Amino acid sequence: MPKDTSIKSVLIIGSGPIIIGQACEFDYSGTQASHSLREEGIEVTILNPNPATIMTDPSTADNVYLLPLTPEYVEQVLREQPQIDAVLPTMGGQTALNLAIECGEIGLWEKYNTRLIGVDLEAIDLAENRELFRLHMEKLGLKCAPAMIANSFLEGMEAAQEIGFPLVIRPSYTLGGFGGGFCFKEEDFAEMLRRGLDASPTHEVLIDKAVLGWKEFELELLRDSANNVVIICAVENFDPMGIHTGDSITVAPAMTLSDKAYQDMRNQAIIAMRGMGNFAGGCNIQFSQNPETEELIVIEINPRVSRSSALASKATGYPIAKIAAKLALGYQLDELKNQITQTTSAFFEPTLDYVIVKMPRWNFDKFPGADHRLGLQMKSVGEVMGIGRNFLEALQKACQSLENGRAGLGSDKKEWIKTDDILHRLENVSDDRIFRLKDALRLGVPRKTIQKLTKIDPWFINQIKRLVDLDLQVQRYNVPEDIPADFFRELKELGYSDAQIAYLLRVDEEAVTKRRYELGIRRTYKMVDTCAAEFEAKTPYFYSTFDSENESIVSDKPKVLVLGSGPNRIGQGIEFDYCCVHGLRAVQEAGYEAIMVNCNPETVSTDFDQADKLYFEPVYWEHIREIIELEQPEGIIVQLGGQTALKLAEEFHNRGIKVFGSSYESLDLAEDRGRFSNLLKELDIPYPNFGTAKNADEALDVAHRVGYPVLVRPSYVLGGQDMRIVINDDELERHVLSIFKKDPKMVVLVDHFLDRAKEAEVDAICDGDEVHIMGIMEHIEPAGIHSGDSSAVLPTYSLSVEAVNKMREYTEKLAFALKTKGLINVQFAIKTEKDTGVETVYVIEANPRASRTTPFIAKAYKVPYLNIATKVMLGTHKLKDFVINPQPSGFAIKVPVFSFNKFPNVDKQLGPEMKSTGESIRFVKDMTDPFFRELDRNRSMYLTR
Repeated sequence: MPKDTSIKSVLIIGSGPIIIGQACEFDYSGTQASHSLREEGIEVTILNPNPATIMTDPSTADNVYLLPLTPEYVEQVLREQPQIDAVLPTMGGQTALNLAIECGEIGLWEKYNTRLIGVDLEAIDLAENRELFRLHMEKLGLKCAPAMIANSFLEGMEAAQEIGFPLVIRPSYTLGGFGGGFCFKEEDFAEMLRRGLDASPTHEVLIDKAVLGWKEFELELLRDSANNVVIICAVENFDPMGIHTGDSITVAPAMTLSDKAYQDMRNQAIIAMRGMGNFAGGCNIQFSQNPETEELIVIEINPRVSRSSALASKATGYPIAKIAAKLALGYQLDELKNQITQTTSAFFEPTLDYVIVKMPRWNFDKFPGADHRLGLQMKSVGEVMGIGRNFLEALQKACQSLENGRAGLGSDKKEWIKTDDILHRLENVSDDRIFRLKDALRLGVPRKTIQKLTKIDPWFINQIKRLVDLDLQVQRYNVPEDIPADFFRELKELGYSDAQIAYLLRVDEEAVTKRRYELGIRRTYKMVDTCAAEFEAKTPYFYSTFDSENESIVSDKPKVLVLGSGPNRIGQGIEFDYCCVHGLRAVQEAGYEAIMVNCNPETVSTDFDQADKLYFEPVYWEHIREIIELEQPEGIIVQLGGQTALKLAEEFHNRGIKVFGSSYESLDLAEDRGRFSNLLKELDIPYPNFGTAKNADEALDVAHRVGYPVLVRPSYVLGGQDMRIVINDDELERHVLSIFKKDPKMVVLVDHFLDRAKEAEVDAICDGDEVHIMGIMEHIEPAGIHSGDSSAVLPTYSLSVEAVNKMREYTEKLAFALKTKGLINVQFAIKTEKDTGVETVYVIEANPRASRTTPFIAKAYKVPYLNIATKVMLGTHKLKDFVINPQPSGFAIKVPVFSFNKFPNVDKQLGPEMKSTGESIRFVKDMTDPFFRELDRNRSMYLTR
């Protein structure tokens, strides 16, 4: 059946600000869906208050509304865009589904003659209402765990008594497992039940029997209106039942399923999908399997694209959200083309001739006192994906991608040596369990003991044991030249980095690389083509391995390499992916071939149709090096990928590889807090009194000289990591020692803290001759709260004209002194002395790169600042070449969003270290707006040390 031609204008509901459990995978799906609908000539309107996303960029849709996700604002959109005749709620996660239900319940869709496409309210309710879902699955002949529904405390207690412990509590209509958990003992049940009932918007929980230790699998599917179902990907959780899939290491294709079990799972999934009522699009179904009997039970179905959909899309090359959007219009699968091959049908199931490993990225260090144990409630803030020809290669590449200093799965630093501690960590699963699993094998703990403690399938344990055996084998040699060529190749084929081999040999990494090159062991690049090379692919999407054939054909066009930002984490989120995507487009417009390197499966930058060439690889020196050697780009852009890309600038500088934009010397000068303060002194720019220290005694001397309170921070920090305000010698000594414990070579900066100062920041572009001020933002919260955790108002609302002029003057001075070419962000503190009334503008720091606020200003002023800045970096344009016409609309407020509810025992304390996971934008006409007044009223409430 062809598309429904009555649909002319569609509203896509986004997922709002990034929170734990709902991240930038929905930016990716919403962006893909919008492009897909516009290909069909359909007008697209987007509702989403997240300013950091490509989804809310003017280039993505015909109309973009940066408004809160509530029925009142949905009605405003429908009133202003009366031509909207359909709404697509399946691209914005649980938030969009819940909003679609709420609008349906109050009759909003009927009132404006708008219908849901892709899914109807009955199908959403069937999947989300735990009791309805369980009864429906049983009616279809599928098994679920024994369970009862509870809408009250009394019903919950009765259910627990009837089913028996251990139990799982699953609140209805929540995301990321919020409010849910496992209960092993009767005495813990009452509190957990209350939490679950509170978490559910309908105050409903499903209480079911816990099948702990069973294996967990997910299938990603697409279904069309004619009941055709295609299975895109089977994903196996490395971790057994009991850990939220967002916190689980996952592997595709499924590694330990028998053919019979896989066919059984496929058949059940198809039955379940066809029984979901009016639904056409992407869907995720989760199964649990008894490892002894292969019995299957259905856990849940998400009638929308999900976190796993983004992963499956990147894993297979099959653009699930793009096809799902077309299915929502009425198309059938056999009427659509495979977007990768452009010749085969979308009804053609992808085939993988490689292995995918997804690893979550946590940020527990931002939440002191947080429980590191993993369970039903998701706690990770991002994820990475490794692609390899085998499980171990993909696993080690994923470890190299995590941005936590690892060179692979162990064999790169001193590991744990206490067997009792390790066994405890295996049984009480936390964020580092896979590393502790390898430690246990290294210390001789029997594989059966490990399997008993972890319930991880023996196949995976045996794979990691292979790495332990290889480590021992490497250590028999003294120098790289002693390693036989065949064994050297085997190590590389199993994902070992040169740094790991160097660590095991106790030699320099460069010596290992040199010997490897002499042996001709170099990376080749294979294509992600959805069909195991059975058909020719048209899209250049590659991963590296050690194979004889290289499928990445180098063109003779001048090239620019754009480095991505790796996994999302606090301090570096989706805003840098926005910057990278715009950077790619600007590179192409400037006449270059744009090459993207990134390892984050959730992002738009790793979509197959964004760059001229995509290398889905770790943003890790060894991998980048060989891509550069193959492609021979004109240069690299590091300004757009946050700290991940920036930290490679020194390596490029030392090797004579061109970095577009500001030089490494400028970047390093800004990062080195001591040298930067000396520069401010030379420029006669006020800065807080400070000193540097290499030990605790020196830090105490500086603190006594500059006076308490002081701000203590290590040089080269991301998101304010390890920054604290301290008020006496004891606190100072404790904190400084904790920094030196992590890195004894660290230099610590001790600044006098400007108590009760106002804070502001400026984003600007410099082309070497001219500086353009993009925006000046005043923080509502006082100095001392990290800029990422502050509500920022654009333009300023209470600063004097003199202070604003000083900020402009100092920004220009700094931009020229740092020889900035491209973007720069400068942060200020404005202090008025009580006694004299004298106002002083201090510079706190400068970052000559894309900042967290760049997308926010671009959206607020409707100016493509990233496009302009990238062309300035490339040197193809000057600022005078652009007509820059900001279009402000009252005041724009950047409002941080936190995920403290994932860590119930952590206080909501804010300080110099960033803790927010995302942000929204709010527009107000003036400072009498109640929303602004409420923020201003609470401005100092959460400031702590």
